[in-house]
Amino acid sequence: EEQNFGVVQKEQLKRLRATAHVLALSATPIPRTLQMALTGVRELSLISTPPADRLSVRTYVLEFDPMTIREAILLEHYRKGQAYVVVPRIADLPELEAFLRDFVPEVSFVTAHGKLPAVELEDRMGQFYDGKHSVLLSTTIIASGLDIPLANTIIVHQANRFGLAQLYQLRGRVGRSSIRAFAYLTHKPREKLADRAGRRLELLGTIDSLGAGFSLAAHDLDIRGSGNLLGSEQSGQFREVGYELYQKMLEDALTVEQEDSGSEGRAVEEHWSPELKLGVTARIPEHYVRDLGVRIGLYRRMSKLASRTEFEGFSVELIDRFGKLPAEVETLMKVLEIKRCCQLARIAKLEAGPRGVTMTFLDNTFEHPDRLVAFIESRKGAAVVRNQKLVIRRKLNSAEARVRGALQVVHSIVRLLD
Repeated sequence: EEQNFGVVQKEQLKRLRATAHVLALSATPIPRTLQMALTGVRELSLISTPPADRLSVRTYVLEFDPMTIREAILLEHYRKGQAYVVVPRIADLPELEAFLRDFVPEVSFVTAHGKLPAVELEDRMGQFYDGKHSVLLSTTIIASGLDIPLANTIIVHQANRFGLAQLYQLRGRVGRSSIRAFAYLTHKPREKLADRAGRRLELLGTIDSLGAGFSLAAHDLDIRGSGNLLGSEQSGQFREVGYELYQKMLEDALTVEQEDSGSEGRAVEEHWSPELKLGVTARIPEHYVRDLGVRIGLYRRMSKLASRTEFEGFSVELIDRFGKLPAEVETLMKVLEIKRCCQLARIAKLEAGPRGVTMTFLDNTFEHPDRLVAFIESRKGAAVVRNQKLVIRRKLNSAEARVRGALQVVHSIVRLLD
């Protein structure tokens, strides 16, 4: 259960023998581990075939409603099964014990948590395993390694306090036979959930197919960020440098390492990315393309578009697959075209504001300076060079005007190279 170990702990294990090969197993890899696999630092194998006759776990996200929970427990009890009730903290156990005594007196339950003496904990777990109790009320100590085929209902109290991997592990404690299992992820009535907590519960509620761990881990990577591959943070904001640049830096570092170790690899090409400051929102919104994997694939394809024809063809494909382009996607397509033109003209930095567009060329040089001088003169004072920056004055009062104006300007600069 790789996700239960910290980075420091895993490094200590690897230092026991420097030549050891490491096989890490996890139903839901943490963002840092998944990022290592996606970038080639680690090899990745998926086991996506469930055992024979295994059914997916029906998952419900709901406010804690005493009658609904009572019915769920009794349904399991009357079909001769058992149920788990899981709380995030030991301090929450008395509240649920009172609930079970008052609202579900028909069933017997046993309580278990990590602070019990080992002998007593083992005795209580043994009683539940032998079927002497219908309900096991516990903390997350049941998350790994517990295999009770008769337990096919799990109720998670205050599920918004758990992480995505934790919830997936807890859900995996039920449905371990050919009987349909149910998972109820509850939160306090009328409680306003934090944005991340709400997204986690929504994902668990919508992705309940067998072998969904990798898909959930990919969503976890999207929610929390990939962490620090060279440090101890298991999740974090790789967006600080930008996903594309971050991936490129990793690829180059891996290539150098492979060449240094004697393996075949390509030479690291000079890579730079223009800096654009347009003050606009450019992205593929979730309501337009709901599947994370598809969105990532579209971003990857967009980054490789190289001509206006390809941009137009890609836009047509998006409309055909997902419908009319939202304003954010249209803006994204224009921004990517601006970026492509900047790379062609070696414009290292481009800024657009209400009064015009400012450009800085890479190494402060332009391939045809005579043509650039002629271009500036043709603008009759609307274009000037100031502090080694080309400034083109024009009124761009809206975000849409800034993008449109910047695109027209870079097209004009690219034409000077023909």
